[in-house]
Formats: sequence, C-alpha cells, structure tokens
Amino acid sequence: MAHRMILNQTAWFGRGAVANIPAELIGKGYTKALVVTDPTLARNGVARRVTDHLDAAGFAYTVFDDVSANPTIENVQAGVAAFVAAGADCLVGIGGGSPQDACKAIGIIAANPEFADVRSLEGEAATKFPSVPMLAVATTAGTASEVTINYVLTDTAQQRKFVCVDPHDIPVVAIIDPDLMDGMPHSLRVATGMDALTHAIEGYTTLAAWELTDVLHLKAIEIIAAALPAAARGDASAVEKMALGQYMAGMGFSNVGLGLVHAMAHPLGAFYGTPHGIANGVLLPHVMAFNGGYTGSKLRDIAKAMGVKNTDDLPLVQARQAAVDAVAALGHSLGVPSRLRDIQVVEADLPALAAAAYADICRGGNPRPVSESDILTLFRAIF
Repeated sequence: MAHRMILNQTAWFGRGAVANIPAELIGKGYTKALVVTDPTLARNGVARRVTDHLDAAGFAYTVFDDVSANPTIENVQAGVAAFVAAGADCLVGIGGGSPQDACKAIGIIAANPEFADVRSLEGEAATKFPSVPMLAVATTAGTASEVTINYVLTDTAQQRKFVCVDPHDIPVVAIIDPDLMDGMPHSLRVATGMDALTHAIEGYTTLAAWELTDVLHLKAIEIIAAALPAAARGDASAVEKMALGQYMAGMGFSNVGLGLVHAMAHPLGAFYGTPHGIANGVLLPHVMAFNGGYTGSKLRDIAKAMGVKNTDDLPLVQARQAAVDAVAALGHSLGVPSRLRDIQVVEADLPALAAAAYADICRGGNPRPVSESDILTLFRAIF
C-alpha cells in the first residue's frame, strides 16, 4: 500500500523565527503580500510583530483582518476581493486556525476562481492549480493549520461547518515562533492545547494511520501531555514545547485524517460558537472509550505516552481505560467541562447535531464504524 506525505517546503521553529519572513518572501521572488489575520491580533499588536519585519525590509503588503473566530463564506469572499484589489502575489496568514483557514481558502479561490461560491470546496475539491503561495505564521499552539492540507469554514446560512481537504492549499513556508504565543490568554492556551492533543490521539487511531505518522503522533502526545499544564499557566519553555508538539501532530493527521471527535465537534462550533478545542476536550475521552475495542493496543500506547505508569503490566481492557482516564484527568485539571450541557448544548438539538456529525468528512476515519443513530446515542450519553 502506498502512503502519501505532504508537508511544508520550509518550516522555521523557535523564538525569533519571524525575522526570517522577509528573506523567505523576497528569496522566492514575491513582491507584495496580502496579510490575513483577525481583528484581535491586529488590535493587540501580534500581527504588527510580523509586519514590522516586512516594513524594515521594504516589502509591500496590505492587511486584511476581517476574519471571524469561525471563518465564514463571506469572510473568504471578502478576502479574495481584497487580494485582487491589493495586486498581491502571495499571502501571509497570521493567527491560529481561523485566519489560517480563511487564508487557505482565499489562496485556493484566487488560483481557482471557479470555486468562488466557497461551498464547492467542501470535502476533496477537484482544484486544478496550487494556491497562491502562502506563508503561515502560527500564533497559537494547537491548530497546526500552518502544516495541514485541511481547513474548516462556516456556512452561517445553513448553520454548519464544513471541512475542505486539498493538497493544493499547503503553505509553502511555516513559521512556528513561540514569541507570538506567549501572550495567549489562559482560555486559549487550554482550548488550543486540547485541540492539539485531540489531533495527536485521533491521528494515531484513525483508519489510515501508518508507521511514520504513528511515530509523529505518539511523540506529540508525549510532548503535549507533559507540557500543556505548565503552558496553560504561561510557562515560556512549556509554550515552546507545545508549539513543537502541535506541529508534529499536524504533520501526521493532515496526511491520515481524524475521526469522530472532530466530526462531532464541528457542529458544536456551527450551532453554538463553541471554541473548537473545548468541544474536542469535552468529547475526546468519551469517544476514546466508545472506540476502545476497535483500536487494538493503541490506547495502551497512548496511556504510556500520557505518563501512566506500568502500562505494559495492565490487561488490555484496563490499559485502554487508563488512557481514557488520563485524558479525562488532564482535561479536568485544566477546567474543561465533561458534559455537553456544561457548554450550553441544547438537548433538543442533539438529532440535528448527530446528522451533521455523520455527514462530516472526519467521521470516515473513525476506527469504529458508526451510524447516525450511534452518534445520537453517544451525544445523549455525553449530554
């Protein structure tokens, strides 16, 4: 069986990595960028820490910061118009998942205008041309959007999120600079950290997982589990470790897919605006337990990576439960709720949430086959 791996051409890691942005852009022959970010990063000075380097190098750019927390079809269409109006030949995405996802869609449509409706990008769209060249600057330690071929958009008219998977959207250059992550508020550190952990765990157990991605995911679980509590408290060295761990998880799951946690989390964001990482954190231990018997010995490996002692001595059923308990305990220690009712989910919406989760592309990677009624039963159990 052949396995495909798609990664950035170049990635810079470590404090001060943003200083390499002008040289990367100029060295590739680009002349003007559309900088895509969100209002918060534009207002709090984080985006300026990137554009200051562009200013110093005399590199031309226009800023587009009309990206919402769950980027919408309208955000993307406005961004495409801004790219054309700017006369830009490259993109610089600054942010967590939302600006990066919007930036990917802008770049794809600018190069493939027949997808200007945006909705037609859902799933594995048959785009013909690579995205406008994109340099992705991560400002959170969680989404790994800077290294993935996936992006998620929100259709507000239909109250749904949809996932786009396209090898043409991979950023040419990724910048993972923890200096840009230190100022994250506690809630964002927790949410993005739980997102990263979910990426690593689902990537390890998804149906398409294989030896190379297994190595990446297991090490990512180990790094994230050890670093997240301190990173949530603002420890600078732990933030740096989270930056690496989340990128490693992205290297893996981007190429093998995810599973039911993400399929169930996406409609929570579309219906209620639930932060994606928090939705994942609520769902993750429950879905792990649901999938347990279909994951072989992988939950034992996860328990070990989470720091559980003597996992090799435990019967497999107990080892699986130890992994579930370790993830639940980590979430509890960070203040992540354990029930859907605690994040304002409405019980009457559960059937619609289950239908949306069943239709989500991530569901296909789940190790345990599921029907829509299975998902509804699981939603009710977690409620």
